[in-house]
Amino acid sequence: MQLRRPARRALLVVHVAVSVSWLGLTAGLLLLGVTGFTAGATETAAAAYQAMQLLTDDLVLPVAVASLASGVALSLGTHWGLARHRWVLTKFWLTLLAVGLTVLALRPGIARLAATAAAGHPAPDPGLLVAPAVASALYLFLTAVSMLKPWGRTTRGGRPRGARSARGRERVGVPS
Repeated sequence: MQLRRPARRALLVVHVAVSVSWLGLTAGLLLLGVTGFTAGATETAAAAYQAMQLLTDDLVLPVAVASLASGVALSLGTHWGLARHRWVLTKFWLTLLAVGLTVLALRPGIARLAATAAAGHPAPDPGLLVAPAVASALYLFLTAVSMLKPWGRTTRGGRPRGARSARGRERVGVPS
């Protein structure tokens, strides 16, 4: 089912907006993580870790899920399809992995960090610096993939319509 142009454009705007928001939130988490990790004062570290928890609990997961859902809807509602092009499949699986890691690792890790900080014993965790840094790099990679659309079609995607190889034209007697 192909989306009509106004619906496709609206969905594209939503997808780009939530995807860029996810990148911005992750960059913000990285900045807060660095602030908490390098803070000399316990209060500063605690405030940074509590701010990280607010962002992950209230914004990161909904934005991540919205990015995944709008990307899937956009792929299914356009000629790109979900399984026709390698770049779309790559984006889908990496986004699904990122959402899963957000739920299973990032949120619980930040919640533990914020809880220890609230108890007055902030214990900096280098892993919570690495996670937003890797996530930011991943989202930049996904942005590049969206723009460049590398790697061609999957076997399921077949050939573009009307595109026959010169060898195929010779077999049916069509001049090249």
